[in-house]
Amino acid sequence: MNCFNVVFPVILYVLLFILLIVLIVFIIKMMGTLNKVDRVIDDINNKSNKLNGLFDIVDHTTDMIASVSDVAVGFITNGLTNLFSKRTRKEDDINE
Repeated sequence: MNCFNVVFPVILYVLLFILLIVLIVFIIKMMGTLNKVDRVIDDINNKSNKLNGLFDIVDHTTDMIASVSDVAVGFITNGLTNLFSKRTRKEDDINE
């Protein structure tokens, strides 16, 4: 019984020491991995910032195309409205 009181604490301390070493190694490797991830994220941010100009150009181009198409649709709609309103006026004049 006295042997158990001496051996078990020693085994427990050895296992805790091994666990502590493993955790320290794990934390050091994790810090290295996080540094690599930070570099990748910084690289992605730099590349996306370079593409912002291109996206702005595409945005302005689509806005211009939309405004031109709105003007064209408005012109065609007004033309058709005037054409049909002239016909109905002629028909009304003929009926009177």
